[in-house]
Amino acid sequence: MTLAVRDERLAELMDDPACDPDRLRATLRRFGTINRLVSGWGAVYRRRLAPHLSTLRRSARVLDMGCGGGDLVLRLAAAARRDGIQVEWTGIDPDPRSYEVALERGREDGVTFRCTDAATLVAEGVTYDAVLSNHVLHHLGSDLPSFVSESLTLSHGLVLHSDIARSRLAYALYAIGITPFAPGTFLRTDGLRSIRRSYTPAELAAVLDEAMPGTWDVQTPAPFRVLATGRGRG
Repeated sequence: MTLAVRDERLAELMDDPACDPDRLRATLRRFGTINRLVSGWGAVYRRRLAPHLSTLRRSARVLDMGCGGGDLVLRLAAAARRDGIQVEWTGIDPDPRSYEVALERGREDGVTFRCTDAATLVAEGVTYDAVLSNHVLHHLGSDLPSFVSESLTLSHGLVLHSDIARSRLAYALYAIGITPFAPGTFLRTDGLRSIRRSYTPAELAAVLDEAMPGTWDVQTPAPFRVLATGRGRG
């Protein structure tokens, strides 16, 4: 095994429609803890998202594409409430299994989950003040250009796509650190496969620039994280 090259051939266990439903549900629910520890969204919210939403001086609308079990939407919604920022949040995921877990996390005022995809929202003609995704880009392969293009169409403001930055150190630390959280889930196997499938910052910048020259700014906002920032055209 080498981490010098992105391994697109790997498939994550939870992406299998026939995977164990109990382990999948446990994985999706435990993502709430894992994302708090490693996703870096606390810093992205404080430095990028909250300042943008605050400048609108009205109730904002934010979309999370590929929201999974909904933990990030609910976490960001709670942060915005604490900061006195009025936001209507929408999380979408085309997988009904993820949608069910998102609904089970609880229905909160200002938060809506839909079992749908971005292409459907584009067809509906809806737009948002900000569009984001977390841990989605490394799943996409050849669908990445269409995914990020749809995100720009759906936003008339900020677009933020956050993911893992592949590295040997990230792989080694995750292999050790995930041990207490892994029993009964796919977190260990899928997490390590995710790292092997993920982009380095330079790789992601090159892929996005090839698809949409001059559109995306790729940075590393936190250790082992990569963030692609764009401006919507919706």
